[in-house]
Amino acid sequence: MTITSILVANRGEIARRVFATCRAEGIDTVAVHSDPDAASPHVCEADVAVRLPGSASSETYLRGDLIIEAARRAGADAIHPGYGFLSENAEFARAVQDAGLTWIGPPVKAIESMGSKVESKAMMQSAGVPVLDRLDPASVTQDDLPVLVKASAGGGGRGMRVVRDLASLQDEIDAASREALSAFGDATVFCERYLETGRHIEVQVMADRHGTVWAVGERECSIQRRHQKVVEEAPSPLVERVPGMREKLFEAARIATEALDYEGAGTVEFLSDERGNFYFLEMNTRLQVEHPVTECTTGLDLVALQIHVAAGGALPGEQPTTRGHSIEVRLYAEDPARDWQPQSGVVHHVDFGSATEFAVLDRTGLRVDSGIVDGSVVGTHYDPMLAKVISYAPTREQAAAILAKALLRARIHGVRTNRDLLVTVLRHPAFLAGDTDTAFFATHDLAVLARPLVGDRGVRLSALAAALADATRSRESAAVGRSLPSGWRNLASVPQRKTYAVNGTEIVAEYRLSRGTLVTDVDDCALVRAESDRVVLLADGVRREFHVAVHGDAVFVDSSLGPVRLERVPVFVDPSEIVAAGSLLAPMPGSVVRIGVAVGDTVTAGQPILWLEAMKMEHTITAPAAGVLTELTVTVGHQVDVDAVLAVVAVEGDQA
Repeated sequence: MTITSILVANRGEIARRVFATCRAEGIDTVAVHSDPDAASPHVCEADVAVRLPGSASSETYLRGDLIIEAARRAGADAIHPGYGFLSENAEFARAVQDAGLTWIGPPVKAIESMGSKVESKAMMQSAGVPVLDRLDPASVTQDDLPVLVKASAGGGGRGMRVVRDLASLQDEIDAASREALSAFGDATVFCERYLETGRHIEVQVMADRHGTVWAVGERECSIQRRHQKVVEEAPSPLVERVPGMREKLFEAARIATEALDYEGAGTVEFLSDERGNFYFLEMNTRLQVEHPVTECTTGLDLVALQIHVAAGGALPGEQPTTRGHSIEVRLYAEDPARDWQPQSGVVHHVDFGSATEFAVLDRTGLRVDSGIVDGSVVGTHYDPMLAKVISYAPTREQAAAILAKALLRARIHGVRTNRDLLVTVLRHPAFLAGDTDTAFFATHDLAVLARPLVGDRGVRLSALAAALADATRSRESAAVGRSLPSGWRNLASVPQRKTYAVNGTEIVAEYRLSRGTLVTDVDDCALVRAESDRVVLLADGVRREFHVAVHGDAVFVDSSLGPVRLERVPVFVDPSEIVAAGSLLAPMPGSVVRIGVAVGDTVTAGQPILWLEAMKMEHTITAPAAGVLTELTVTVGHQVDVDAVLAVVAVEGDQA
């Protein structure tokens, strides 16, 4: 069988990843897109694209009938599902095949068997693979706590909740069920015992219809937030140091794969303790987000193998061996310091330097798999992941150093991201020692890990550079005086002042130029050169170059010290923009899905007031302090913008 044209039933980064292999293989590409994605990079890069009318996943990327019709209209003869959305939906896979199209994925029966985490665990247990016992939510007792509520049909951390208080179990089950229904179209959830400090180890498998099964290599994905992976690597540091663990893992993965008469790419996921005892979690019957680290350590193009196997081909030669080390981090549009709040807005500029896109690295270097370009808009309808940044090197220490440096020097202007956190993790002594588990952020204090990379002096230097660049821009745009040096006055010079906000704290950049000499409150600092977008300073005897980019009121300063985001503070504030004390503001655009209190109720600090759904997750909005709810400006179903006032709490002692 020959595949000539592939429709990718997905969006963003994974659609672009599949298209990259298709181009290399000489295969035509078809994109589908929702209305918000009409100008997305994956649409622009495809040979042809078909619109799926609407915005919500339920009316676009989860509509299998529309996707199959799009394939017919565009002349595609195969469909690749990517990951998420319909990638593990057995009914969709069957419908693709019934339509006479090639399904680039495992057999329908395998998807059905693994699609229910309840059924899959029972099947694996009978095959001899160790599993954690499933708990009936109705029979959970205090002795069972903590438990993990999980979506039966889900993945990616959606529909998952850790419950430590029996009284909150039903509420958490209901919330997980709503999330699961929104993300996967299936509200079924179940419970299992929760291991506080487990290691998340998974095995990449590849199988063909001729009976060959490869356990390609293992990955460790223990550093997670909200049960979603943040850092992934191959090979696993734990497996490397526990004698015999790799062989046992691979054997369990092969047993699981063979029990399903599996074909194509899949991942068998396990939860392990520090001694190397492991338990089956689930089998993902699709390509994983973190597949690049396996590609870089094996030299395989896993997407090319998926296409080859789906067309009836046999896996070539001997099972590949691994070499070197690869680490991947997920760059999210989110603010870790504010409970991982997802962010939305425009990505004005993104540049990862010399990184290659979607390449299988065969030498020390950097790879980026991204769904964004300059000008991309990050909305609220989909997952907030912007890009995966991947390093490859002969050793783990080198891979971590290369990746941390690349992230530090990357220019990412626009929405806030978790970049600072990622760099700190990659340089953390515990990470470098391989001491990682699923409680990493709790163990090492998220508040510390999420601190900005640049210290106070670096921020002051960056603000000074921003002020000098701004002055140069003003001079260059002025109708007169363009030939005069920046800061020139025909009267005695007075200090120039610019006020910026950095992470909510105001900082004043004050300077004057006196006969070509920079006079500033920043100690031991001299001006070498000032341009509208580049300033060179000599600070502490060290020459530093600062690149300055302005987008509205946001100013982005990049230097060897690290990235700094400044917000211009206006000299005068519009009284209409002042928000009443006690106001609860929407941290992101979203939809109100539930309200827990009524006007007039007495509330305590931290008490949930309402719940927003954004980027497929529920986010709890809590009372900032104890008091009385005096105003509620939204109802269930209300769509709100970022910083919209949702409610007002009159704080105790301040009530009239």
